[in-house]
Amino acid sequence: MSVLSQLNSLPIYLICGTIVLFVIVMSVFFMVRAWRAGTAIGMDKAKLRRVVTSSCTFTLLPSISILLGVIALSGSLGVPLPWLRLSVIGALHYETSVADIAARGVGLSGLNASEMTLKAFTTIALVMSVGIIWSLIFTALFNKGYLKKLQTPKKAAKSGGKSFGDYAMNAMFIGLVAAYIGSYVGTYTSTGDYMPLIVLVVSALVMAVFTFFIEKKNLVWLENFSIAGSMLAGMASAVAVGALV
Repeated sequence: MSVLSQLNSLPIYLICGTIVLFVIVMSVFFMVRAWRAGTAIGMDKAKLRRVVTSSCTFTLLPSISILLGVIALSGSLGVPLPWLRLSVIGALHYETSVADIAARGVGLSGLNASEMTLKAFTTIALVMSVGIIWSLIFTALFNKGYLKKLQTPKKAAKSGGKSFGDYAMNAMFIGLVAAYIGSYVGTYTSTGDYMPLIVLVVSALVMAVFTFFIEKKNLVWLENFSIAGSMLAGMASAVAVGALV
């Protein structure tokens, strides 16, 4: 039996499926409690139904990008683990990058199914889990004080100033993008592989087009498709360039 077949075996599906089912049941439980609390304080049921409908719509559309992440990771890690990670607490950009870093750390050339071993899979799954669990721990312990720092002070708000949170988010985003670009440039200079740079440029251009229509044309609903659209365009460019070269 191949490693990928083992990773897609029934026991793995049952373990991951049980956890996902628990999260679904918990979500439904709190949704029902929220509905009952709304009706108890006299909220209009028609408005509550509209809230549920709009929430479902704005939940399903962004999940397209999550589905793409599951598909991208399932080729090397099997379906159950990516499904579990991206259904419960994982983030698309985190899971894919950390999985690739962990794979290279154990000696693989990347998330390559032909090189995957059970030992490598265990290490990758452990790194993915341990790396993101701190968000839960820090949120439980320090979130109250952190939120106060994120808020814009009243004096700064009146003068159009920004809060610590604005600067922190911008700094983290710029740092993340710079790290990825540096990695792609380093890959090109060391191995001559220009494919990551092509995908980067195409994805960035598509995202810029989305941003233009969202901000300049006030088509805010396009935000639900921007990440998925950029990913699909980047993947399509990789396939097209690979077929032509």
